[in-house]
Amino acid sequence: MSATKGESRYRVTGMDCAACANKVDTAIRRIPGVEDVAVSVSAGTVRVRYADGFEGSAVVRQVRNLGYGAEPATERSSGSANHASGEHGLALADASNSHGGPSEAELAWWRTRKAQLTAACGVALLAAYVLGNLVPSLERPAFLAALAVGLVPVAWRAITAARFGTPFSIETLMSIAAIGAVFIGAEEEAATVVLLFLVGEMLEGVAAGRARASIEGLSALVPKTAFLERDGQTTEVPADSLAVGSTILVRPGDRIPADGTVVEGSGEVDEAPVTGESVPKRKAVGDPVFAGTVNGGSVLRVKVTAAASDNTIARIVRLVEEAQESKSPTERFIDRFSKVYTPAVLVVGALVAVVPPLAFGGDWGEWIYKGLAILLIGCPCALVISTPAAIAAGLSAGAGRGLLMKGGAVLESLGTITAIAFDKTGTLTAGRPVVTDIVPGSRSSHQVLSLASALERGSSHPLAMAILDRAKTDKVPTPPTFDANAVPGEGVEGSVGGERVFLGSPQAASWRTALTADQENAIAALNAEGKTVSVVVVAGSIAGYLAMRDEARPDAMAGLESLKVSGIRTIMLTGDNRRTAEAVAAGLGIEARAELLPQDKQRIVRELQAEGFKVAKIGDGINDAPALAAADIGIAMGGGTDVALETADAAVLHGRVKDIPDMIALSKSVMGNIRTNIAIALGLKAVFLVTTIMGITGLWPAILADTGATVLVTANAMRLLGWRPS
Repeated sequence: MSATKGESRYRVTGMDCAACANKVDTAIRRIPGVEDVAVSVSAGTVRVRYADGFEGSAVVRQVRNLGYGAEPATERSSGSANHASGEHGLALADASNSHGGPSEAELAWWRTRKAQLTAACGVALLAAYVLGNLVPSLERPAFLAALAVGLVPVAWRAITAARFGTPFSIETLMSIAAIGAVFIGAEEEAATVVLLFLVGEMLEGVAAGRARASIEGLSALVPKTAFLERDGQTTEVPADSLAVGSTILVRPGDRIPADGTVVEGSGEVDEAPVTGESVPKRKAVGDPVFAGTVNGGSVLRVKVTAAASDNTIARIVRLVEEAQESKSPTERFIDRFSKVYTPAVLVVGALVAVVPPLAFGGDWGEWIYKGLAILLIGCPCALVISTPAAIAAGLSAGAGRGLLMKGGAVLESLGTITAIAFDKTGTLTAGRPVVTDIVPGSRSSHQVLSLASALERGSSHPLAMAILDRAKTDKVPTPPTFDANAVPGEGVEGSVGGERVFLGSPQAASWRTALTADQENAIAALNAEGKTVSVVVVAGSIAGYLAMRDEARPDAMAGLESLKVSGIRTIMLTGDNRRTAEAVAAGLGIEARAELLPQDKQRIVRELQAEGFKVAKIGDGINDAPALAAADIGIAMGGGTDVALETADAAVLHGRVKDIPDMIALSKSVMGNIRTNIAIALGLKAVFLVTTIMGITGLWPAILADTGATVLVTANAMRLLGWRPS
């Protein structure tokens, strides 16, 4: 087989259910050069991987032959495919432009072709009833005409689907049942059945559009324009034209138009639209900001760090669309089942129609009628859509709250996790030290912090940043420092207020002046708690000392407790020293393994799996890569970084430990929804199968049951769009 040459994506309109997706998938796979196809109904996308001999415009032709709209989306290909993709994109663009007018996706639901066809069929059926009552001799022709209005497009779709590889489609069952009903004189029922089928399809379209809108709504968060600063001038430009390295001005109350770093100004930024974080975050110079978030404070100047096509929102949308294209294990099983199920329904319907009259002398008209009703009961619409609708809604609900999962398989598996291995730094802890203790000596705590911040001003070392942040929080003045210089391996010293000041390790401080026994014991106690101590020495005496530690995230305790209540084993794996790890673990009540290399973390994950646990690994996606890969589910903690979005199976955007149990709860909600959907779909079919064979129900209730089940299943799945963490 030739190597894959590239990948193309297309927007397809008019797909409302998984049966539509199967027809599109089957038809595209018949095109020469196509190696793999992934279709997402909820996202309205098709991804095609191709090799040599592939003609891009053939995809649009093939999809339009099936009766759907098609146009190219953003093209992504690799290596030598760049030139080829460009040609495909051009051919597709030409084909798309020839289509003319707005796409179906851009129309209100009542203006779509399906809605117009349903309305036309309804009007024709009503006219047939009126005409039949006024002129009884015209009743049969009137109902045949009303039937033709709805059935001809349906039958044409059935023929087209058969031509392109899907002979056993829902339209095929509908067409056979409606035409058969005409032959036994039930044209009035046949016309009503087709109308009900079209109503069901239209409702599916509305529901699919709602699911699609939930993702498209994310894209709408990014403003269309931005204020670009160039050569001392500020001009309003399209946001998608911003280049990496540009500087933009963001006014208070405006949405930030691009991912970037604050270069001037500070203030509160509401990140809820992207991360679900309810409390605005304080942003200052050097802090990252994300496209789509709202500047609630003062004017910010931001340096753009990502192009429009690669900002956080664009990557979230792309990730969710790709996740919806990949099928879950349950969905794959139902797809395989439906391929056998639909032909089986045709066989059962034929047997019900033929066997009783031939073998037992039953009435031909009665049993043919029952056989046709079974064809309608057997329509697999509700069953086929039961899983993908719930998966798509679950993925969308999670993405809106900063919980990203790469596909239905990940979403399904999360609910079965029984053990979770956490990284420490940046996962259970915030990833940066903070000042936890200020102990006075010859000077007050206030003066100790002021002197330390004066020496550390301008430094980007994590411990220095911790001291400066504490000084800022406590509103402690930072006086100027003269003749400041670093003492290699010891600390920093300089003149503050005419006095010579040193800040460094306890050992380096002891070389300058003696520490009392009480001070040495206190410092040892702080070290035992996993804290780093820096001592301030002024004029040969101990002014005081500060203790710093990378503290646990505020929500870590609650998140871990929630997991324990669910019966999930938790363990902390870290490369940090044992003393620090055990101090953090003791505070959180979690088992700890310390001083581990990346391969040690991977080994421990495999040991847990060998014990029978289904393991999730939570880390930052870089030094935890081997363990993330070995785990059943790898989850990256991060604020929208490339690594957080692309390394692991799932990502928690706003880095809260509490989001892990929430993600698992979402998985369980989705799986519960799927089980309910399957029960509705199969339960209604079973009931109406029995009542039809007993002669209690006929064609109308049969199609009403199928349409009703489809609407119920879809509506139940759409409830997940409103999912909220408990």
